[in-house]
Amino acid sequence: MHIHLVGHHIEITESLRAYVEEKFSKLERHFEQINNVHVVLNVEKIKQIAEARINLIGGEVFATAEHTDMYAAIDALIDKLDRQVIKHKEKLTKH
Repeated sequence: MHIHLVGHHIEITESLRAYVEEKFSKLERHFEQINNVHVVLNVEKIKQIAEARINLIGGEVFATAEHTDMYAAIDALIDKLDRQVIKHKEKLTKH
């Protein structure tokens, strides 16, 4: 799995990059056919926004989350993506 991490109005530190990689590795446990992940971390005044687009075999998943803390926004994003990835996997196994 390749993670492309971009920051808008925020510097991507090593600790932030490691946190994102650790969280996305949890998604890979549920569905190992994740090809590519594009993550954008954005800061708008007091809002910290995390969004991600995941290319999967058989589709694509997108989610966005915002919070006053970037780490909390990433956690919320992972929760949303986790639910979507599981739903996508169930769709594939039904056919």
